[in-house]
Amino acid sequence: MESSRYRVIQWATGNTGQRALREVVRDPSLDLVAVLVYDQAKDGVDAGELCGEGPVGIPATSDRDAVLKHEADCCIYMPRATGRGQTRAGLTEDELVEDVVALLGSGTNIVTTCSDLFARGVRLSSVNRSRVLEACEKGNASVWASGSDPGFITETVPMALLSVQRRVDLVEIEEFGDLSHRPSAHMVMEQMRFGKSLTDFDPDRRKNHLFGEYQPPLGVLADIAGFEIDEWIAEGGVAAAKEDLTIVAGRIEAGTAAAQRIVITGRIRGVDRIRFTQYGFVAMDVEPDWGLQPTGWRIRIHGDAPFDVSMPFPVPLDDLASFVPAYNANGPVNAIPYVCAARPGILTAEDLPHILPRGPRPAVHG
Repeated sequence: MESSRYRVIQWATGNTGQRALREVVRDPSLDLVAVLVYDQAKDGVDAGELCGEGPVGIPATSDRDAVLKHEADCCIYMPRATGRGQTRAGLTEDELVEDVVALLGSGTNIVTTCSDLFARGVRLSSVNRSRVLEACEKGNASVWASGSDPGFITETVPMALLSVQRRVDLVEIEEFGDLSHRPSAHMVMEQMRFGKSLTDFDPDRRKNHLFGEYQPPLGVLADIAGFEIDEWIAEGGVAAAKEDLTIVAGRIEAGTAAAQRIVITGRIRGVDRIRFTQYGFVAMDVEPDWGLQPTGWRIRIHGDAPFDVSMPFPVPLDDLASFVPAYNANGPVNAIPYVCAARPGILTAEDLPHILPRGPRPAVHG
């Protein structure tokens, strides 16, 4: 695109979608042309009001066909919690692909947080993936999926650290999530099952879901690092509180579940080469001692130029919920000009230049 302005559709306005919409409204290089909503209560509401800005004169609509009639350079496609089965917006994989194919086929590029489209769309059925790729070619358009994790922490940051390696032995990523200040008792105490007896706690309860979400992006990371993984495994674990404590969601007795982890490992001939660990906890002093750290990430590169990088979020836990949407939404919004300029296809971070808030510089010749 020769113009410095990009016509943008915002598709879905949950927590992440609202943040993306706000950044589009604020950005003078982006022209909002349409907003698709699933909540009928938002139908007809001015887009600016949906994201906490002043009116912009563009009413949101739940009419999918009306949105698809708009000519746009890029769509920020953000239905919630996609994956096998249904999204919270009620979409099946086939319905999601119908949206994506319609947009790409018309020449509208896509940036998205939908997990179905991570890792070049390998989680899609072979038929649906072929349909997406054919639409990319038809519309000369591309689609790029990212978020904070997977995305930023499984591709963007490791790529920077790997750029100075000549020999890579192991890439380790750890994600730490302190849930002690979460106010949702149902989520913390029932869904996550903190405070339950260890004998009743199933450490593998979330393993299969998390493996399905993370193994494809970790496969991309393995490829970036030069590994040909021959075995992927996942295992779960639980740790107990050492003393009685009260968290925002309720009471945790000593000896009950206070931390859980899922470990996904990629191996070559029995040797660990990629290891991703996700910790969720309501106490840091647990048995066994997992060396839990504050909410954030830790990345270790074992190679000839080793790194050990800790990235705690410099935000009070009580305020974290207001910052989380930015970690997921900002990357896709920043990527719009890069994706619009990219070759057609389902892209990963490897296919794009460094993504910067100011956008790419014009090419310099001579």
